[in-house]
Amino acid sequence: MTYSLNVNGKAQEADVEPGTPLLWALRDSLGILGPKFGCGIGSCGACTVHIDGVPVRSCTTPVERVGAGKVTTIEGIEASAIGQKVQAAWEELDVAQCGYCQPGQIMSATALLTKTPKPTDAEIDAAMNGNICRCATYTRIRAAIKKASGQKAGV
Repeated sequence: MTYSLNVNGKAQEADVEPGTPLLWALRDSLGILGPKFGCGIGSCGACTVHIDGVPVRSCTTPVERVGAGKVTTIEGIEASAIGQKVQAAWEELDVAQCGYCQPGQIMSATALLTKTPKPTDAEIDAAMNGNICRCATYTRIRAAIKKASGQKAGV
């Protein structure tokens, strides 16, 4: 079945079976490789994308559930001023170690700062809960979010 998707501002068509997770439509049908497969049950956050600005786990979101929603992946996050700030902070503070989870981390951080421009540590921890980093760069992730929000980074 063919699904019309708006991904990173472009209309695209994914020819996949009903029930196919959005992650596989993005990766296998559209060749968008930023969202990563981690756990496959929506628990690790490596596959996080935005649908209409809301972070979702693409590994557990059936493609037909997207409908007319606008999908944004890590490849499209730089179109957002906040996404640009988050990516710049990530790079400046050298957040990534292995980097596998970082697309999902950046997507969740961008969604947080869009909704809460000056988050507290507790708000950051709550928003990032469920984005797992096997390298445990949580201190630098929090510092990058603070820096992107214009607050003291404190690494």
